[in-house]
Amino acid sequence: MFRRVLLVVRRPVLATVLTVLVAIGAFLPFAGRYLVREDPLAHADAIFVLDGPRAERWLEAFDLYKAGYAPVIALSPGGLENAEAILHTRGIRFPSNASLARDAMVQMGVDPSAVLLLEGSVDNTGQEAGMLRELASARGWRTVLVITSKYHSRRAGLAFRREFRNTPVTVSLHVTRYDTSDPAHWWRHRADIRYVLSELQKLFVYRLGVGG
Repeated sequence: MFRRVLLVVRRPVLATVLTVLVAIGAFLPFAGRYLVREDPLAHADAIFVLDGPRAERWLEAFDLYKAGYAPVIALSPGGLENAEAILHTRGIRFPSNASLARDAMVQMGVDPSAVLLLEGSVDNTGQEAGMLRELASARGWRTVLVITSKYHSRRAGLAFRREFRNTPVTVSLHVTRYDTSDPAHWWRHRADIRYVLSELQKLFVYRLGVGG
């Protein structure tokens, strides 16, 4: 009797599991393209570059600045490792990615006063959104272009829309053209596989209201 009940219970559970696996299998080929989301490009009061790859994001910001899309570029400070903090306490100058990006842009002809190197440290995209909200409020910005990479764009969009909900500031997500990822065939490249699978996990957790 117990065995029969167990079989009756197992069948719908197994059917549900198989349905979920089929759905996941059908979705995965489109996962790369799903993760890419950006808003129409428009002029703004400032450009905000998220921390990440060493050059591909700020280089896009430079191009947009040169094209006249915004008069100011703000660079996320990124995170500060414990070892970096130790170097600072010892008086060692160890430049961050943001400071290197600022130096490079100045060499490329950007007015130093047009590049804001933000102080502090941020651990995730949600914290970057919070930092931008404070900065936009302090400087009276009403429109900001946020620059990120392809696979990070959907989660970043969620983070910034959540942070700027019920504010007068409009934030537009823009993907850098220097990101060489291949969303349509992401499973063919090892780096894309790692990035896509990582972002899918983070996006799932983020949808649950956890993390940034």
